[in-house]
Amino acid sequence: MIVVGVDEAGRGPLAGPVVAAAVAVCKEDIYTLKSLGVADSKALSPRKREEIFALITQRGFIYKVQAASPLRIDKENILQATLWAMKRAVCSLPVTPDLVIVDGNFAIPDLPYLQRAIPKADRNISIVGAASIIAKVIRDRVMIAYDKLYPGYGFASNKGYPTKEHKRALTLKGISPIHRKTFKWGNVEK
Repeated sequence: MIVVGVDEAGRGPLAGPVVAAAVAVCKEDIYTLKSLGVADSKALSPRKREEIFALITQRGFIYKVQAASPLRIDKENILQATLWAMKRAVCSLPVTPDLVIVDGNFAIPDLPYLQRAIPKADRNISIVGAASIIAKVIRDRVMIAYDKLYPGYGFASNKGYPTKEHKRALTLKGISPIHRKTFKWGNVEK
């Protein structure tokens, strides 16, 4: 039985993509993931996430990642862009899932596989925790690269989230091409 865990990273930031990851394992290998220290990415330090990501890739676990751009997010809304990225990640796997477990309240529309949407699955189901780690590591790397393309916003440290530093930069510099124009910005002039 092939089980796939799906999660995303980057729904809340003001800038950058939302990244979805899908991880596929045979049911009996789920316990191996747990032994690697897999947990919800939000509960791990950046260094620990990188270590576990390396272990997941070294052990040959199958995964796919898909990003939804800020343009897609602005066009469709963050939820629809996230679900689109999740579906693309799952459907690009080189295996056929028997079950897909999605972190959150929403099932992936038109997914041709049996699925269950489970709130907080990234905390409680290791395969979804693995997807959480992969999505977060990949998105963080993307934001570090964007920091070089669009200096002055602090993307390497804030990853696009609305920190004081980021809001101050927005007030001084305006928005960059990777900012989400439809998001509420608080006290920042767009």
